Amino acid sequence: MTSNILKTQAFINGAWLDSAARFPVHNPATGELLAEVADCGASETQHAIAAAEAALPQWRGMVAKERTAILRRWYELILQHADALAELLTREQGKPLAEAKGEITYGANFVEFYAEEAKRIYGEVIPSHRADARIITLRQPLGVVAAITPWNFPLAMITRKIAPALAAGCTVIVKPAEETPLSALAVAVLAEQAGFPPGVINIIPTSQPALVGEALCASPVVRGLTFTGSTQIGKLLMAQAAATVKKVSLELGGNAPFIIFDDADPERAVADLMAAKFRNMGQTCVCANRVYVQAGIYEQIAERMAAAMRALQLGNGLQAGVTQGPLINQAALAKVQQHVADALQRGAICRLGGKPAAQGRTYFEPTLLTDVPPDALLTREETFGPVAALIRFQDEAEVIAAANASPYGLAGYFYSRDLGRVWRVAEALDCGIVGVNEGIISTELAPFGGMKQSGLGREGSHHGIEEFTEIKYVLMGGLGPAQP
Repeated sequence: MTSNILKTQAFINGAWLDSAARFPVHNPATGELLAEVADCGASETQHAIAAAEAALPQWRGMVAKERTAILRRWYELILQHADALAELLTREQGKPLAEAKGEITYGANFVEFYAEEAKRIYGEVIPSHRADARIITLRQPLGVVAAITPWNFPLAMITRKIAPALAAGCTVIVKPAEETPLSALAVAVLAEQAGFPPGVINIIPTSQPALVGEALCASPVVRGLTFTGSTQIGKLLMAQAAATVKKVSLELGGNAPFIIFDDADPERAVADLMAAKFRNMGQTCVCANRVYVQAGIYEQIAERMAAAMRALQLGNGLQAGVTQGPLINQAALAKVQQHVADALQRGAICRLGGKPAAQGRTYFEPTLLTDVPPDALLTREETFGPVAALIRFQDEAEVIAAANASPYGLAGYFYSRDLGRVWRVAEALDCGIVGVNEGIISTELAPFGGMKQSGLGREGSHHGIEEFTEIKYVLMGGLGPAQP
């Protein structure tokens, strides 16, 4: 690993600090000990909160162009170190190196985008209700923001959250996932080089996420909380944040339907399904989880999927040609096994895979299940693994009802060449994101977020920066006619 970006200490108030305890970070592909990292607790969290509070007046007081320049330097440094960041990411998270490089670029794009958006946070002049008064609105920084980020995109989920917060003039505290703190600390190295003032960005790694999360939620100084992770934890954080009435942005669990109508282009549909299902070993929140295929092309799609899946290559993500790495840990492996076993018990057919792979550890064979019943566990829960579950349907009304029969509503996908159907289904799906004849939907230019129990708020696009601002209404009275 490149030593100049590898840090194992917390980053608080512009300094690299040790803690009383440390915790190990392992490579999920090999079991290798990568590092032992500072294990922050309540005292380090309070230190980070105080640092962010102290840094806030200077940072929000800068003109937007000054913040833009620092963010832009950070973006350029991330790209300059992209290869080293990608290797580090693969080692701690497990995804293939090509995917890791894609994540670095994707994450950097948010920094670039919000560097530009810092100069475009506009207020309004509203027609007044009185001749002697004027109404204006200002958008001002929310304040100190806490970001709690997941392990599946350990760099991009940080930049997607904190780049808009920083651009808006907020200061931030990041608690990265305990499985993947090294990528977070590495981008902090580059942020330090970019010139962020001390205390503007603080990174507190920990193996005690509940303790640190509770401290962040309890602090009245922290005015915003942004979280990506499970719906269960999101609900807990939302409840804890209620005590201080924080602004909360939550990107939670998904259960994405992927619908293939019989008028779709089957070649494109399968190619995109492979990308949407098996990217990051199926460990993405917008991963295709339920694959609905219309009866007329069901067997054709199943055969094409089996052929495409046989070409997937499992192994260490640093090795050439590898397209599928390990799952993140044993709990993830156990969940995938449970979902497959449940589906088979209910009558599904395993056409490919279906068991832990020969590589051992947490590798699982890419799995194709057909004739999956609608009540299988994997239709109700997010599998977060390399299992494609094909469900047969007859008509449009049936599949829309099935797709929407979930408490989750993050992403949905469907394939059709009927223009009327495209409009009907796009509007009918209860999802915050819909891909029409497209399996990769994430971009910094568009708003990312869910409906129902998949979360609150949006990340990306100009909407993403609004999450980190307050609207202030100003009424200017006493503006009578000019005196002669």
